Amino acid sequence: QVHLVESGGGLVPAGGSLRLSCSASGTIFKITDMGWYRQTPGKLREPVARITSDDNTAYEDLARGRFAISRDNAKNTVYLQMDSLLPEDTAVYYCYANVYTCSGFGCYENHWGQGTRVTVSS
Repeated sequence: QVHLVESGGGLVPAGGSLRLSCSASGTIFKITDMGWYRQTPGKLREPVARITSDDNTAYEDLARGRFAISRDNAKNTVYLQMDSLLPEDTAVYYCYANVYTCSGFGCYENHWGQGTRVTVSS
């Protein structure tokens, strides 16, 4: 089994910063893409940023220029540095990882964390 655990959420004033972390553990042969989504009540979960195993990154417009995604492959951990936070960034942030649990056929799994809440006050 594979588990993802997020941390780093909290309450921050507008203009502030937070750094989210997400660590994967369990039966892991390798992890390809990792990334972050977020969700607010009544809305669909939306992508924020993703990063490949060789550190290629992609950002949605909502994150570009304010957020930075990075990862530590040795620790199976992905980070999201969020700066210049806005009240509309308030959401539950979820990480995901595309995991291969072995080297053979049929070993691919997609896993999600339980979410960490970010609240930005105005």
